[in-house]
Amino acid sequence: MTPDRVTAYLPVFAGFLVCVLFLAVWAAPQRGTLSEFYVSDGRLRSGHNGLALFGDVMSAAALLGSPGLIALTGFDGTLSVLGPAVAWIVVLLLVVEPYHGKGEFTIGDRLARRLRPRAVHLAAGIATLLVCLVYLTAQLVGASALTVGILGPAGRGMEAGMTAVLGAFMILYIVLGGMGAATLVQTLKAVLLLAGGIALALAVLYRFDWNPGALLSAAADHSGHGESFLEPGLRFGHGGTTILDSASEQLALLVGAAGLPHLLMRINTVPSRRDARRSVQYAALMTSAFYVAAGVLGFGAAALVGRDAIVADNPSGNTAVLLLAAQLGGSFLLSLVACLAFATVLAVVSGIVLAAAISLAHDIYGAVITRDTASEQRELFVTRVAAVAVGTTATVLALAARNLNVSFLIGLAFAVAASAIVPALLYGMFWRGFTTRGAMWSIYGGLATSVTLVGLSPGVSGNANALLPGLDFSVFPLHNPAIVSVPVGFLLGWLGSAPFRAAGRETSFEDRVTVGVPPYR
Repeated sequence: MTPDRVTAYLPVFAGFLVCVLFLAVWAAPQRGTLSEFYVSDGRLRSGHNGLALFGDVMSAAALLGSPGLIALTGFDGTLSVLGPAVAWIVVLLLVVEPYHGKGEFTIGDRLARRLRPRAVHLAAGIATLLVCLVYLTAQLVGASALTVGILGPAGRGMEAGMTAVLGAFMILYIVLGGMGAATLVQTLKAVLLLAGGIALALAVLYRFDWNPGALLSAAADHSGHGESFLEPGLRFGHGGTTILDSASEQLALLVGAAGLPHLLMRINTVPSRRDARRSVQYAALMTSAFYVAAGVLGFGAAALVGRDAIVADNPSGNTAVLLLAAQLGGSFLLSLVACLAFATVLAVVSGIVLAAAISLAHDIYGAVITRDTASEQRELFVTRVAAVAVGTTATVLALAARNLNVSFLIGLAFAVAASAIVPALLYGMFWRGFTTRGAMWSIYGGLATSVTLVGLSPGVSGNANALLPGLDFSVFPLHNPAIVSVPVGFLLGWLGSAPFRAAGRETSFEDRVTVGVPPYR
């Protein structure tokens, strides 16, 4: 990547940001109600919401990271696309229909159907904020790295500026437009991403006369690993610890997707459970189609660009798709893919900021601090202030961490969602004996376990690629804690509920309302 690419890339990207801001103003809420700002009054059609949901899932890691991983590690890299694709089955079968509820905006609202509202709103709010903040910071750091990946040495001086610009735009977008604006940008980005990814994959297959076998053979020949490139072992090795690490990562991706707040938020933007199910079906189909294209792009990068050129440009492989675009279409195609990558980052971070702001205003301020006495206008004002606070905090953290390896942040976000949010949600939806005590143990216990194990993992200390390379307290051998923390979250939820259910010490929120007893506060 050379400095002259700046002239090809920046004008297009600047024009895209201006158009996005115009859409935010155009999509601004008209009636000024919480339901309109939070979930578009639950009036989206299933196909439209499915597009937006697909856009929420597809982060910059899906466009750049997964193909890059495949380009460098071959067969092992394909596991990074299998987890998100299969995760939709979990969401569809277990979560989407029972989670849908009119007048509900957050995970805390869903848990409060049967449990003590203030306690579960606080716990769910804390877990939601942590997941969103960590995931948001990682996305912005990825944008910073993407700037350097596209512009090369010229991008070094623009890293901080690009991160700050994206942070400012995501805050403006949510403050002005709420869910309507987030849906617009997600829909636009989803269409462009799906069309662009498939078109680029078809261009790769065209270079190999539409023969996938020839593509795989060329990828193996230029991978530096020969036939082993198409066999398991390059990324995870064959030892017991590496196999467990791989299984733990897949478990986090599989289970954690069902607990990501910005995805769950979209379930209530449609009018019925049937529409919610259809939304996820549409999103699952689009996700599968895109990840097939991502696999072609990864092997195409290995075949046409070569491992040496990819590693020389970016050792993690994050610029493999950009190099492939330049190989296939020169500066013009590179500029389009670069703008698509930044559009992906902007769209994803907007949805995450909205989910975090809603949780902070609705769960913690509305349900806990004011005990549901705040007016809609007051809560809406707090939501906008919260969006500014969350976005600013994430931008500052991303600026501080832009030179660090932040892969552990993504793992932490999914591990926390899988360990703290998913167990409480599933118990709350399917086990009538689940108690508030069980929810507290599950959420706080899963949260503490996942964060502690990540802090003691090799991703934080003990090696040159860790967050703190000069220290060594990595007593937990795995990078991702899900294989331990997810069972702990479920176990604590059961332990906190089963004894009290048998003794009849706690009555559910629904039962108390049924017999005319005032709800817990």
